[in-house]
Amino acid sequence: MGSLKKRRKAKINKHKRRKKLRQHRHKKRTWQK
Repeated sequence: MGSLKKRRKAKINKHKRRKKLRQHRHKKRTWQK
């Protein structure tokens, strides 16, 4: 069960990282315009 919990945490971190990247991309796009 311990390994399962760790895996779940990693998944959440990946999702958070993806969200941050997406926001940055949007900011850059608006800046260029």
